[in-house]
Amino acid sequence: METSKNYTLITGATSGIGYELAKLFAEDGHNLILIARSLDDLEKVGAELSRYGVDVITISKDLFDRQAPLEIYDEIRLQDIAVNILVNDAGQGVYGEFIETDLQKELDIVQLNISACIALTKMFLRDMVLKGEGKILNLSSIAGKIPGPYQAVYHGTKAFVHFFSEAVRSEVKGSGVTITSLLPGATDTDFFNKAEMQASKIVQEGEMADPAEVAKDGYDALMAGKDMVISGFKNKMQVAMGNITPDSAITDKMGETQAPVDKKND
Repeated sequence: METSKNYTLITGATSGIGYELAKLFAEDGHNLILIARSLDDLEKVGAELSRYGVDVITISKDLFDRQAPLEIYDEIRLQDIAVNILVNDAGQGVYGEFIETDLQKELDIVQLNISACIALTKMFLRDMVLKGEGKILNLSSIAGKIPGPYQAVYHGTKAFVHFFSEAVRSEVKGSGVTITSLLPGATDTDFFNKAEMQASKIVQEGEMADPAEVAKDGYDALMAGKDMVISGFKNKMQVAMGNITPDSAITDKMGETQAPVDKKND
């Protein structure tokens, strides 16, 4: 596909880590394709980032819709645009005991966190491999390394994203394309509000990371071609301890951290 410009495509680009990543790319002169649901938010962020002198294309799509990734890809191909960096940032969680949470919300989370990531990665990765160059950053989480009571489905989706990224990275080794998995911990974004998780101990008593710092860790790792990066020293230690602690013990510990503040220990 012959094009005059390369673009970085970022999902979930209007807030949180996705927004901070978009700023870093714009500051370094990358043309951008920003994907989010809210057209108003996209127009606001697009106008802001255009001031860096880069081309910014905004596409309003709801990645809860199974067809949305295919529509995004087709729309970009029709504009004869090459995506040389893909950032799968969009993701949400559902909070509560699994037997009580809403099934449809959880299936929607699987669509957003897993299916959309698979679809976008497959379509753009094929083009990158044909060109012999490209980079993909997938937003996992330390949640993908530790089972998470009260967020059982979310932790499961992030485990998928991380191991999916590592597996496909191995398959395309030597192609000129790298895939990087970013694993932040609890970060000061709108995630906890959307997940209706304000009553949890991790929100009320925990220490949140700065999304700008998380984004910088991910950006640097992506550009260096690393396979993964755990953002934050405390999170690195938590994952390291999880690697040597029995699953049942580390799961119970995470359950205590994520439980509602008024829940009594059994």
